[in-house]
Amino acid sequence: MLSHWEIGLVIIVAILLFGAKRLPEIGRALGRAIKEFKKAGKDIKSDIEEVAKEEDEEKKVDEG
Repeated sequence: MLSHWEIGLVIIVAILLFGAKRLPEIGRALGRAIKEFKKAGKDIKSDIEEVAKEEDEEKKVDEG
């Protein structure tokens, strides 16, 4: 876990590198990227569950 000093140092470095005007824009872009990443993860999970469900149904048909 980061301490208060470390977080402050990261913020200061970010302001120096990108400028105070660009930080909100970078934050929004990062937020969108995280949202898309989570959505892709959920999509992959639902696809895997769908394939598993289809395989289970095929096994039931073959056994029955």
